[in-house]
Amino acid sequence: MSKSVSHSEDDLVFLDETVRVSGDNKSNANKDVWQVLIVDDDADVHSATTFALSSVEIQNKPLVFLHAYSAQQAREILSKEAHIAVILLDLAMGQRDEGLQLVQYIRDVLHRAEVRIILSAAEPDDVPAIDAIRQFDINDCKTKSELSRTKLYTAVTAAIRSYEQICTINSSSSGLDMILRASTELMALQTLEEFATGVVVQISRLLGVPPDGLFCVQEQLHNQENALFVVAAAGRFGDLINHPLSSLEDLSIDRTLTRALKERRNIHGREFSALHFTGNASSNFAAFFRTGRPLTEIELRLLEVFCSNISVGLSNITLVTRLHNSAFYDSLTKLPNRTRLKEIIDDSLSSSKELPSTLALIDIDHFAETNDTLGHQFGDLLLLSVATRLQSRLGDRLIVSRVGGDTFGVLGDDSQVNPAAVLAQFERPFSIDGQDVQLSATVGLVRLSEHEGRGVEALKNAHIALKRAKLQQRTGHLYFSRNMGIDIRERVNMMHALRTAFEERRLSVVYQPQIDMATRQPVGAEALLRWTTEDGTMISPNRFIPIAEYSGLIIELGEWVLRQACQELVRIQSLGFADFMVSVNVSQVQFRHPHFLSMLRKALHDTNAPAHCVELEITESMAMEEPDALIKLLDQITATGVSIAIDDFGTGFSSLSHLQKLSVDRLKIDRAFVTEITDSSRGSSIAEMIIQLGRNLELDVIAEGVEDERQAAILTELGCPLGQGYLFAKPMSAEALHGWLATHK
Repeated sequence: MSKSVSHSEDDLVFLDETVRVSGDNKSNANKDVWQVLIVDDDADVHSATTFALSSVEIQNKPLVFLHAYSAQQAREILSKEAHIAVILLDLAMGQRDEGLQLVQYIRDVLHRAEVRIILSAAEPDDVPAIDAIRQFDINDCKTKSELSRTKLYTAVTAAIRSYEQICTINSSSSGLDMILRASTELMALQTLEEFATGVVVQISRLLGVPPDGLFCVQEQLHNQENALFVVAAAGRFGDLINHPLSSLEDLSIDRTLTRALKERRNIHGREFSALHFTGNASSNFAAFFRTGRPLTEIELRLLEVFCSNISVGLSNITLVTRLHNSAFYDSLTKLPNRTRLKEIIDDSLSSSKELPSTLALIDIDHFAETNDTLGHQFGDLLLLSVATRLQSRLGDRLIVSRVGGDTFGVLGDDSQVNPAAVLAQFERPFSIDGQDVQLSATVGLVRLSEHEGRGVEALKNAHIALKRAKLQQRTGHLYFSRNMGIDIRERVNMMHALRTAFEERRLSVVYQPQIDMATRQPVGAEALLRWTTEDGTMISPNRFIPIAEYSGLIIELGEWVLRQACQELVRIQSLGFADFMVSVNVSQVQFRHPHFLSMLRKALHDTNAPAHCVELEITESMAMEEPDALIKLLDQITATGVSIAIDDFGTGFSSLSHLQKLSVDRLKIDRAFVTEITDSSRGSSIAEMIIQLGRNLELDVIAEGVEDERQAAILTELGCPLGQGYLFAKPMSAEALHGWLATHK
């Protein structure tokens, strides 16, 4: 506000206004008024503000002005007056930050959170930052030049209305505390019935009236649309629990609740309240209460808050119910699922009663083909038919569950759960939509009397037996034996040991030199991963690489081997072997990983390895899958400068048809054909064909597994330029490789 007020600017017009000029503070101390504290060191500002707002009434209450000419005076007034609604505060008093210091004192020392504060500043640059406005809950902030009479009135009116709302809420704190306690109690309840009963009780407590109401859920009932069903009730409505609301003689309650749900709002009468609970999951719930009197404004607001909180609880209850069904029961067949079956087995194993003796897992043969051929809807009907037959024909003292897509679990006595009885259920065709479908099944069984452990282990063992049975023959069966689990457990143990060895850096990379067959000089080396256990045992890559691929650890292992090889390449080239190459095997899992290309680029960048001296080896079987995607990926790899070799070439001739489309640089003759080259014309012919193919396609060819001079001589005669094998050098550590290379300069 400026030093003087301009009255030419947008004078206010107040309709039906009774002019009330405020006198001094003492004369108005006991009146129903709004107290406004003006804090400014300029007396003209006090006069102008009082003059501009003297005739104003807000919410039918006049304004009374309190005056402070310094921050200290303001502190004294605030210590005496507890009901100041608005403070008009000049930021430019005294020291530059004296105004904000006063605001901080009001909020943080006096803890006056309800009073509204309007700041005025001489210049726009004096306006505090948004963070300060937010931190101190400042209602408005304007420059004095902006504060016309209209804007001043607007700001004060908004502030007083906000103050009134805050005071109203504060005055109902006991009700809010009750809502908080009630919500906490209700959230602990597990079922809809318990929750609904609690709602009836808590609303009665909140309003201070006897329990006389009902809680309904809207659902389709007996072919009626959106019928209201009473879940909980008290008072005169107690007999309606678990009955449709339409059975009540007074249909006005039904109509009122239906209207509340349709309009998504609460409806209040002189002696009743119809409550609607908002939210997607709770939008079909409503409650009706006889209040016996009109509700106050505060009670109406408290009910709004209560309903909002209860809506969250109702959503949670609904969600919990759905999650429970989803967690423990199959959505299609409504049978217990794997999780529930596991719990049932646990209960059976821990019970002192006679145990069900056998668990069987039944897998429908070729079900995927049936689904693909006849459609998923037909497949669902088929699964329902199988479930029904197992339940109705296999016996009445057993438990049938669906543990997987086309796999059912059956738990019961030997007389009911045995291969003959189970497989007999698939001898007759299943009738689906008038069509007869003949199915067969494979069964894996576990005798619980021979089982040690919990339900999860029993299910695992049944799965092991089922897989073994499927490997042996279809329409067969197999009981689990302890020997079956040994191999699986060994592989699991190896997986854990491999990860531990990798984390503890007990894996190593060795290098087998690759030789120019004519000069016997080294041209490169293949990087090979090795694992030596703590007791010195060497684990074959043929054993641990598949496990690494299955577990996903191969991604980390592969990246580590590539980085090690690139770092070693840089060291070797620094020793004077400028054209030396390093080959790195890439597994299928690693090669198909979406981030493989970025990993390769990062490894090259971080190690400063020359890309043209790095070679990636992929197997011929990998080169056969998804040719279009492979071609694209190989093009991206070659764009980095890295070369590609096809390992184990010759094991799959179907790759020859699109070999020309692939961006590859080298073919590796599989060691099987190198072994046969001295004693088999067929081996010789295959090796010769690969060498000739490489020559025609202008691809390098290297033979792996060269063990003796005779093999080397034949390969040289056939025109194979490069070789790798024990004849030249065994795989060796990086340090040993350095020494070996020194002897071949």
